[in-house]
Amino acid sequence: MRRAIFCGALAVVVAAGGGCATFEKQKGHDQVAALVRERSGAATGWGEGSPGAEQIAARVDALLGGGLTLEGAVEIALLNSPALQATYEELGVSQAEMIQAGLLSNPSLDLKLGFPLTPSVVNELEIGLVQELVELLMLPLRTKVAAEQFQADILRVSHEALQAAAEAKKQLAAVQAEEQLLEARREALQAAEAAADLARRQHRAGGITDLELAERTVAHEQARVEVAQVELSLAASRERLNRLLGLWGPRTGWKVRDALPGLPVEEVPLDRLESTAIRRRLDIAVARHEVAMLARAADLARTWRYFGRVEVGADTHQDADGPRLLGPSLVLELPVFDQRQASIARLEAQQRRAERRLAALSVDARSEVREARARLLAARQQVLHLDANVLPLRRRIVEHSLLQYNGMQLGLYEVLEAKRAELDSERDRLEALREYWSWRFELEKLVGGRIAPLAQEARR
Repeated sequence: MRRAIFCGALAVVVAAGGGCATFEKQKGHDQVAALVRERSGAATGWGEGSPGAEQIAARVDALLGGGLTLEGAVEIALLNSPALQATYEELGVSQAEMIQAGLLSNPSLDLKLGFPLTPSVVNELEIGLVQELVELLMLPLRTKVAAEQFQADILRVSHEALQAAAEAKKQLAAVQAEEQLLEARREALQAAEAAADLARRQHRAGGITDLELAERTVAHEQARVEVAQVELSLAASRERLNRLLGLWGPRTGWKVRDALPGLPVEEVPLDRLESTAIRRRLDIAVARHEVAMLARAADLARTWRYFGRVEVGADTHQDADGPRLLGPSLVLELPVFDQRQASIARLEAQQRRAERRLAALSVDARSEVREARARLLAARQQVLHLDANVLPLRRRIVEHSLLQYNGMQLGLYEVLEAKRAELDSERDRLEALREYWSWRFELEKLVGGRIAPLAQEARR
């Protein structure tokens, strides 16, 4: 009876370490999806979960088929990016580590068999079964630390997804701007080509000098160079976006549906952006979790510093000429030399390091927000200045040049030069607008999500 009771109690101890051994593939992904949807407005996609790979492929094709938009680029990045899919898989690794932390180590079975050298003596058999006891007592705290690590990994994966979403917007905005820049450069090339053609005909007729012909020709060749440069920049921007969205083969032939948006009417105040960054940045939240986890781990190490290895179990043996005996066994580690002082010191130093990193990350986040907003406002002011002052004057100059050309007061070269200057100002405006949206989407990365809907009224 006593043997049955003891063995039953040991079985309960062993079973306590196996109660959390269920792995759920989808665990954590729903939380990531909810966080990302709240902050970006788009859904995530995990190839092994829901939606499945076939659904993702169909959705990507549908988003590309109607022309790529900012919202479509974000959705494709979250659904189809190979790098992001690899990041999603880290949740499975983290969950496995959490499950492992909730498991007891396996019990040890010790078998000893003695063979007598004297024929009249029977064989001797000794059996021992032991299990670590302190590990069982520490199991709830250890499991809690692992659960906090899993929650921190959920936040980290969500942060990576939001970074990818903002980067997809940034790269698509670059493609939109460069397509418009290319159109402007090609228009300027046509004007330069017309001027060079006129110069060649005038030179053959003896109307202009060799120097004037060379000036018109080199202007035409320079315009060709500028077109080629924008074409190369556009191709590079498209490929960066292809990599980010995980596109290859026929899918890389996508078209952009919309032009680069105009300026929003208002900007978010700086104080709100800084406070939003500190409150919403998920990498800052991960750093806070790390501080809390290390503090808990250090407390755990201090609490159990004088408890070494404690193994309890059952032992049965029979002497050569005696009865079979059954009883408990106990193995104690005496903390004489190692009282976990090194482990405690390491955990305390790691905790202080995590606290310093959190402080540095918070300071950096505020500074990065201020810098990005300053650059955004500078680009905004440049666009507004060009819209309000430079471009109207350039257009007026072109109009007056045409009037004077019709009145035979100006030559064609002067008209073409005025038009070229107008196109250069249009190019400056497009580059400033591209810079604005680049920093606008960089700000989204820095504050942990969308700043404001792009659907709000915009200046044109």
